[in-house]
Amino acid sequence: MPPGVGLCEDCNPLGLRDAASSQVHGTVFVALVGAIIALAVVARLAVTGAGPFPASVDGVIAAEGGLAVTLTVSNEGAAMGRTTCRVADAGGRTNDAALVLTPRIEAAGSITFERTLTELGTAIRPLVVTCRTP
Repeated sequence: MPPGVGLCEDCNPLGLRDAASSQVHGTVFVALVGAIIALAVVARLAVTGAGPFPASVDGVIAAEGGLAVTLTVSNEGAAMGRTTCRVADAGGRTNDAALVLTPRIEAAGSITFERTLTELGTAIRPLVVTCRTP
């Protein structure tokens, strides 16, 4: 077969040229970009309506290897959701912080839960919590 012909004579009786490699690569690139954009839109629609998530620290007690922290997190949105909360020293004396993933919170609902955090050491002190809105 001559260069530029991608199929045998039985499969390509007219001798049509094969697609250029730049056309093939361009098509794949456009398909990948389109798929990434579609996934981003679907992900955004999946979390629409959840939050904001106001939160408070209800208690801090010593636990083995860390602190047992009781948090209350509310979902002020119209859809069920989860959020990630950052628990840190209230006085800002250290840069230590712990990230906590909440359980699912019903729309317009609230949940109180406890987590043992090892990132903040074992000294009992005032803590603050902030939770992200997706």
